[in-house]
Amino acid sequence: MKKNYKVLDASAFIGGYRPTDKNNFTISEVTEELKDIQSRMIMENALKDRLLNILEPDHDGLKTVKLTIKESGDVLRLSNTDKKLLALALNVKKIYGDVILITDDYSIQNVSKLLKIPFKSVLTSGIKEVYGWKKVCRGCKKEYDDDYLWDECEICGSDIYKRRIKKGNKSKL
Repeated sequence: MKKNYKVLDASAFIGGYRPTDKNNFTISEVTEELKDIQSRMIMENALKDRLLNILEPDHDGLKTVKLTIKESGDVLRLSNTDKKLLALALNVKKIYGDVILITDDYSIQNVSKLLKIPFKSVLTSGIKEVYGWKKVCRGCKKEYDDDYLWDECEICGSDIYKRRIKKGNKSKL
């Protein structure tokens, strides 16, 4: 029988997902994102029952995620916790072969598709297409690199915003 390994985001616990086997992984930072009592209890019970393992991703996984999100523009939308969670999913996939990332976070799902890691939502329908993000001036439409630090355009002084751009992958994993 094929085992299913799962990497759990905070949104999995917030959405009420309860691990039922020992093949569940997350990172320590996810515990800090759980603010409500119910989701904290779900996680604590899973840890107590040894249905959840807290691991740290390796350097190679983090490097792959950082390169992928820089290319897609998701670097503008993902926290360090999100990046580590994606890297952990890559590590679990490398070690065990089959992994599903449990998350309702659309940006994590977007990068998950780019990394060819299947995902499952708990409360939402999940993403349908892959998108990237670009910094653009509202006034003159000048495009900026992700590392541009200011909120105003250097040419016209208008606000800079993040514009969604299609990446073209329409297949659901």
